[in-house]
Amino acid sequence: MIERIKELQKAVESFSPKNIEEIEEFRLKFLSKKGLIPALFNEFRDVAAEEKKLVGVEINKLKQFTTDKLNELKSLLVVTENNTVDIDLSRPGDPIKLGSRHPLSVARNEIITIFTRLGFVVGDGPEIEDDDHNFGKLNFPADHPARDMQDTFFISSDLNVLLRTHTSSVQAHEMSEMKPPIRSLAPGRVYRNEAISARAHCLFHQIEGLYVDKNVSFADLKQTLDYFAKEMFGEHTQIRMRPSYFPFTEPSAEVDVSCTLCNGKGCNVCKGTGWLEILGCGMVDPNVFIAAGIDPEIYSGFAFGMGIERITMLKYGIKDLRLFFENDLRFLEQFTAAY
Repeated sequence: MIERIKELQKAVESFSPKNIEEIEEFRLKFLSKKGLIPALFNEFRDVAAEEKKLVGVEINKLKQFTTDKLNELKSLLVVTENNTVDIDLSRPGDPIKLGSRHPLSVARNEIITIFTRLGFVVGDGPEIEDDDHNFGKLNFPADHPARDMQDTFFISSDLNVLLRTHTSSVQAHEMSEMKPPIRSLAPGRVYRNEAISARAHCLFHQIEGLYVDKNVSFADLKQTLDYFAKEMFGEHTQIRMRPSYFPFTEPSAEVDVSCTLCNGKGCNVCKGTGWLEILGCGMVDPNVFIAAGIDPEIYSGFAFGMGIERITMLKYGIKDLRLFFENDLRFLEQFTAAY
C-alpha cells in the first residue's frame, strides 16, 4: 500500500492544469467521496496492525499535500485568468464625474487670494462669542439695537454668550493678543435673527480685513479697496465711497462698485443707478484701540467687511440668496473653481 501512496504522490506532484475545469477534474479524481485518496482510507481497515501507524501517517500526508496543492492551483489560476482578460488598453477609461466647489467657496477663495497678495494673513475665531468681544470691545453702546433679541441669537440667559453677528469679533481678539503691525483677514460664518428671504438669511458668511500700523491713512484704505474691486470684478471697475456709520470705525463709509451687468449705464439690478453696494469700511475708532490696549496716538488703522453671499451674487448675477443653501445640483454644477 505504501507503493500506491507513493505513486499517487508523484501523480499529484506532476499535475499541471491548463484551466479551471482541469483543476475541478483533479479534485474529483483525488479528493471526492469516490476519489483515490478516500479509497485509501477505506482500504486502511484491512492493513496489518503492525503497519497501520506508518500507513496512516503517509495517507494523511498525501491528503494534506493534495489539498494544499489544489488550493494553490486555484488561486494561481484565478489570478492568471484575471490578468489575461482581453482588454483594449488603448480604450479611454470610463468618465468619472467630478464635483465642483460651492459658489460661496469659489468667491471666498478668490477674495482671500486677492488680499493675501497685499500681505494680509488669514485668521480665525470662535463662532460662539461673548458679549465683550462681539460688541463691547468694538465700541457698541450698551443700548445699541444690534444687542436686542430681534437681531442676535443669545445662548445664555444673562445675554453674555451668543452666536457672533459679524467676523469683526476676530479682529477684537487679534488686537488684544497681537502687537502692531497687524494685517489680518477673517472669513467665517455669522448669525443674525432675520427672516429668510431672497435677500436675507439667518446664517451667512462674511470676510473682514484689518490693517493696523503707524501712519495708516484713509487713502491707504481707498487704494486697497480699489485694487480689490478691479481684481474681483474686472480692470474697468470703478468704486465710490459714501459716508456711513459703524460703531467701530470713524470715519466710516459704504463702498459701491460700478454695475458689472450694465457697465454703469443703469439696469434693473442696480436700480438704474449704475452702482452696486459691496462692503462697509472705515478707520478704526480710537476707542477700539484703547479697549485692545493699543495706543491710538501711535497707531492708526482701517477695517473693512463684506458679505461673501453678496459678492458672489454680484459676480455671478444670482438674484436669490436661498439658492446657496438648497443643495440643488442644477444650480451648483454651473460653477467651476479656479481657486
